[in-house]
Amino acid sequence: MILLVDDLRSFVDGRVGEVARTSSAGVDLLDRYREHRIDELWLDHDLGADDTIWPVVEVLERAAFESRPFDVGVVVIHSANPAGAAKMAQALRRWDYPVRIASGDPAVAYLD
Repeated sequence: MILLVDDLRSFVDGRVGEVARTSSAGVDLLDRYREHRIDELWLDHDLGADDTIWPVVEVLERAAFESRPFDVGVVVIHSANPAGAAKMAQALRRWDYPVRIASGDPAVAYLD
């Protein structure tokens, strides 16, 4: 299972995944796959207007705090916001989620 939370970009490398375009939709996506293995969780920081990824990060943190972390193979932070990406990585690593920062990863891009 591959999940992507990004307001504008999509996978362009042929991989198939579920996509959420807002933090609210990202939280819903996590709720839907709560009891499943998430192989890759791709997160962008800025989700348009005043929306950010933080509600999604908070769900992941709360689950870990309650000793029920999500089963995630890797969290891939692909944000173009370096400060936001660093804060996300710090928060998630604190709860032992495996994190890879991949700003500019060619797997995700804007679709024409």
